[in-house]
Amino acid sequence: MQNSKSDSYAAAGVDVTAGYESVERIKPLVKSTFRPGVIGGLGGFGGLFEPNTEGMKHPVFVSGTDGVGTKLKIAFLMNKHDTVGIDCVAMCVNDIICSGAEPLFFLDYLAMGKNLPERTEKIVEGVADGCRQAGCALIGGETAEMPGFYPEDEYDMAGFSVGVVDHDKIIDGSTIKAGDRLIGLASSGLHSNGFSLVRKVLDLNPETLGEYVPELYCTLGEELLKPTRIYVRQVLHLIKTLGMNIKGICHITGGGLYENVPRMLPEGITAKIRPNDFPESRIFTYLSSKSDIPVHDLYNTFNMGIGLVMAVDSNDAGAVVNALIQIGEHPYVIGSCVNSTSHGSTGEKGVELVW
Repeated sequence: MQNSKSDSYAAAGVDVTAGYESVERIKPLVKSTFRPGVIGGLGGFGGLFEPNTEGMKHPVFVSGTDGVGTKLKIAFLMNKHDTVGIDCVAMCVNDIICSGAEPLFFLDYLAMGKNLPERTEKIVEGVADGCRQAGCALIGGETAEMPGFYPEDEYDMAGFSVGVVDHDKIIDGSTIKAGDRLIGLASSGLHSNGFSLVRKVLDLNPETLGEYVPELYCTLGEELLKPTRIYVRQVLHLIKTLGMNIKGICHITGGGLYENVPRMLPEGITAKIRPNDFPESRIFTYLSSKSDIPVHDLYNTFNMGIGLVMAVDSNDAGAVVNALIQIGEHPYVIGSCVNSTSHGSTGEKGVELVW
């Protein structure tokens, strides 16, 4: 940018020219995510998007925001930055899809001790990848160079996404009843939750992260950095393409199955989940073997192999499972819903694991 250079600011640790270089590097990545509705390009003060609500009687916007958490520490140790952006997108759009909303656009925020354009490009490469997987446009963001606040080799990131759904088609779990089936979609591993506990349990450094672990069929670092799966296209295929009735959806994030499944349940319903009916991801077996974490705490912290759970009528379960298999998904009927009062509880909604 012509005449834009500040020696005084550079002496304070902020290189504005590096910021301009980063923007130029990420422009093609941003453009690769564009979808109908995007207005303008990168560089304005706000991202512009014109939603197409044709055919909707009462459009409702659904928003979600999240970050990557201490999983970033693994990226720092491995000096690998091209996947954490996928996690950032996933944590937002997977929440939005739980309402049946189609994600439209995404914005990210990067804060770092020193803006290294090559590293920034890698981070945004992951963000763009996640946006393409979710079918949403990356229409803007912010990169903040904050010397003295963050170490030069570290950064933090967060994201924000907006989607839309017709009011009459909002999925809120209100019609879930006893007898409904719970269908789980496989996770890729840890996703982006529980890394504070992982870092406490495992001895993590560049050497241990680079070691091949036979039980995991990859290095420990490769396993820990596997990006969060994005479930947007699978759910939209069911509800928009096939018109299937999905009664409730929950994204299994921090708090595991115990905390997230009740978020889609109406009062008086308990989810009976059978862990033996779905395979436990190898990383959780590995963590259990390396620690004394109680089984309850494992299921109350990690996804344990299931990243998304849907509630459907028992008569629809077979069709939903088959439809997911046809698009390459690995669904599992992991349990069912029961009346809490007739199941020995006080009538509050909840989760019971049954082995």
